[in-house]
Amino acid sequence: MRLSKAILYFVVILITQLSCKKEVKVEKEKQAKKPNIVYILTDQWRGSALGYAGNPDVKTPNLDAFSKTSVNFTNAVSVAPVCTPHRAALLTGKFPTTTGMFLNDLYLPAEELTMAEIYKSEGYNTAYWGKWHLDGHGRSTYIPKDRRQGFDFWRALECSHNYTKMPYYDNDNSEMKYWDEYSPFAIVKDANKYITEHANDKKPFLAFISIATPHFPHYSAPKKYKDMYPPNTLTLNPNVTEKMEKKSREELQGYYAHATATDEAIGLVLDKLKALELLNNTIVVFSADHGEMMGAHDVRPFQKQLAWDESMRVPFLISYPGIDNQKGAVVNAPLTTPDILPSLLALCNIEIPEGIEGEDLTGLIKNPDANADRVALAMSVAPFAGSYNNPPYRAIRTKQFTYARTPDGPSMFFDNVTDPYQMNNLLDKPEFKSVQKELNNKLIEKLAQIGDEFKSRDYYLKKYNYVFDEKKHAIPFWGFDEGGKVKDIGKTKPVVQSPKPYLNQ
Repeated sequence: MRLSKAILYFVVILITQLSCKKEVKVEKEKQAKKPNIVYILTDQWRGSALGYAGNPDVKTPNLDAFSKTSVNFTNAVSVAPVCTPHRAALLTGKFPTTTGMFLNDLYLPAEELTMAEIYKSEGYNTAYWGKWHLDGHGRSTYIPKDRRQGFDFWRALECSHNYTKMPYYDNDNSEMKYWDEYSPFAIVKDANKYITEHANDKKPFLAFISIATPHFPHYSAPKKYKDMYPPNTLTLNPNVTEKMEKKSREELQGYYAHATATDEAIGLVLDKLKALELLNNTIVVFSADHGEMMGAHDVRPFQKQLAWDESMRVPFLISYPGIDNQKGAVVNAPLTTPDILPSLLALCNIEIPEGIEGEDLTGLIKNPDANADRVALAMSVAPFAGSYNNPPYRAIRTKQFTYARTPDGPSMFFDNVTDPYQMNNLLDKPEFKSVQKELNNKLIEKLAQIGDEFKSRDYYLKKYNYVFDEKKHAIPFWGFDEGGKVKDIGKTKPVVQSPKPYLNQ
């Protein structure tokens, strides 16, 4: 009997030791594994249109909660506030004047080193959902694997804003499919499935979830969410002109409805990461490619490309493994798009390749300081389409000021702390002369760092042989959208336009 007890005791001790060793091994493997990345990019979501940002109307409970567990960059700006230029700068860490990617519907050259290619070389699985807008072969044309810039798993489309019947391509199947419900929900549910399947892989994953809302059309937002926002109850900022008031209220109803629905969809991703216990080894980012004017400064809804905050300032929340006491911290120092890639790489202990122009901001991410300041650069190199009649500009943002120049000279100088709606231009006011001079010198310094000569729109169009449609003043993408065939659209034949010659026309 005593012998049996002794044997049983020995067996229990042995099993316990083996179990402990296994747990230690699993924990070491988790520690050795580089962090996953879930990057959630929305479209046209301006930085002020969130509950946590102080908006009195819009309901974004999931992102409000996420802001309390992440670091909030309150003055993040889009380097070029329009779709393709932002996305190219995000994936390359370079400025639009360096890559030539400063217009919508350009093809990002295969020669560029991109986010997914870097992470893939470091052993990551790479996956992409939703709107791409970097292929330049028309907005509904199938994108083969060799043009996906390093993303292996692929359920995406160049560009569509049909949220109730959103088309997409499923990996290497060239037959167009359609999401079976409102696209933000369909996309995140599919992404959640992927995340679940890869949660315990030895390889980490980069999951890029690109949601096209709350970009117009706003009427297509689900009725359930539109009913939350009767137009006559909505708050208009003081810089929205009387002429724009009616239209702005109408559009805000759908804009906020899309935002609330998208917030709910994003909440599904955050809940999945929490349920799978992945947050302790995953970097999560929420941001947008640009904002929109929505009637501010007498600029119609839908417009972007401009240096006003409504267009340029975007949300940027980031959480990361070990965030701990930094949860809910605010960073007022600005961030611009090319800073994102080097910062993510540094957070993953991946060497930042030569040629990346953005700055590594992990110092601010890991040690947030609300009083820190820096200079962030933004630009409109060759205004096009709805912004064609506006002049090009280069602008800088600090935690307090916005300063911009056009080819004709200084154009904007705002103190965003005392004048958050940018209604009092301080240009050439004697009491601000020294501050204006300092900001002008900082802008010149930033342009010198990237070799930006700041020339005319025509100079850059000729440099890259870009041709606009004569009527729409934009790259004529629409001629491709007939099953990959080119259709007759008049004088301007649609061809792939890219900063580097693309031969497979």
